[in-house]
Amino acid sequence: MGRYVIRRLLQMIPVFFGATLLIFLMVNVMGDPIAGLCGERQCDPATAAQLRSEFGLDKPVWQQYLTYMGNVFTGDFGTAFNGQKVTELMATAFPITIRLTVVAIVFEVVIGISLGVVTGLRRGRPVDTTVLILTLVVISIPTFVTGLLLQLLLGVEWGLIKPSVSPEAPFNELLVPGLVLASVSLAYVTRLTRTSIAENARADYVRTAVAKGLPRRRVVIRHLLRNSLIPVVTFIGTDVGALMGGAIVTERIFNIHGVGYQLYQGILRQNSQTVVGFVTILVLVFLAANLIVDLLYAVLDPRIRYA
Repeated sequence: MGRYVIRRLLQMIPVFFGATLLIFLMVNVMGDPIAGLCGERQCDPATAAQLRSEFGLDKPVWQQYLTYMGNVFTGDFGTAFNGQKVTELMATAFPITIRLTVVAIVFEVVIGISLGVVTGLRRGRPVDTTVLILTLVVISIPTFVTGLLLQLLLGVEWGLIKPSVSPEAPFNELLVPGLVLASVSLAYVTRLTRTSIAENARADYVRTAVAKGLPRRRVVIRHLLRNSLIPVVTFIGTDVGALMGGAIVTERIFNIHGVGYQLYQGILRQNSQTVVGFVTILVLVFLAANLIVDLLYAVLDPRIRYA
């Protein structure tokens, strides 16, 4: 196991550099970020040259990238165009988005897997058909529509929640935004669990466990569910990074100043330091989530061994 982890960590190095290089190149072709720093009027040549020199934009792109990566390994992610350190923006944004992601993942795991198990064990029955139709409807509706409807009904019409989340973003105010963020993924988890449960329910090891006289609860939890969760864990693991990076719409609707909000502001203002810095951390989150998922395979299925 230890050798496998070391090998995977070494494999992450080129992936990390390749992903950050692509992001850096794409951000630098968005346009001239200096053009928007002087307001509606165009910057005079002397001021523009000074700003480019101050932010290192007068150097070739490859040199900017090497300088940036060298600073990243010392914990310096650069300075935003408003003079604020990107690490300070991260310190305020990431805790909020992490809480939002935790709420979304809990909804996915608890509701998605529970519905998947129920429908998988009752395949073809009315409850199965109803859940399949509901999940299909959820998948078909864009997230911004779901978010705006819940905000209008629960926040404005019925007054059950605050339409906008407070700056502190406590867990109780993130329940509805977390449900909106997790809605599509929750539907996929339900359908994936349902399919996996239905297929494994006809497997030989399940029939053997039933023939041995084991209680149905133990057969479902200890044998059926454990083996059926491998594809579900794969999806949820890769979805962690997707939720953190894809929270832009949800955070905009509920006025949550998290990672999505900062990315939106960075893209809108062509603030390359902010965008690249936040995406760099998200790349690390993706890589760490994939490694954890691979290690969980051996926990769920004892037959899997890593050399």
